[in-house]
Amino acid sequence: MGIVILLLLIVVPIIEIAVFIHVGGEIGLANTLIVVIITAVLGTYLLRRQGLATLFRIQRTLDENKLPLKELFDGLCLLVAGALLLTPGFVTDAFGFVLFLPPFRHYLAATLARHFLTNGRANIHMTPGRARSGFHDPNAVIDGEFEDVTGDDPARPPPVNKRLPTD
Repeated sequence: MGIVILLLLIVVPIIEIAVFIHVGGEIGLANTLIVVIITAVLGTYLLRRQGLATLFRIQRTLDENKLPLKELFDGLCLLVAGALLLTPGFVTDAFGFVLFLPPFRHYLAATLARHFLTNGRANIHMTPGRARSGFHDPNAVIDGEFEDVTGDDPARPPPVNKRLPTD
């Protein structure tokens, strides 16, 4: 992963410089600078508008006692879009503007979710009998309640009752 970031930090500026030289040769230096300024102003406007709308959607979702995952992902995409638009260049601006499009964000979210569901891993390391504080009580009892929510749905498999080993 580190090598990918290093390559991006080297390759992206080289591409941006090449595009600047090409566009500057086609439309002139003054027009190139005007286009860069216009994209920055337009990007700032879009970021402010969509960012505030996303914040309001997050608040509304939280008021409904729901987890605002979609809204947080949209906010993250807008944050990246803003960073790309602050970086001078046509290629980074193009990627930044694409992130402002809700259909692209939905496609990106679905693609990333599919990738994480098929390739994602979670490693959990626990030391038996030790709490975070380092206190160890071999006679500790954890009490709790549960409710069987499987119901009478025949398509749902029966619950698996496993007894966990004790110390």
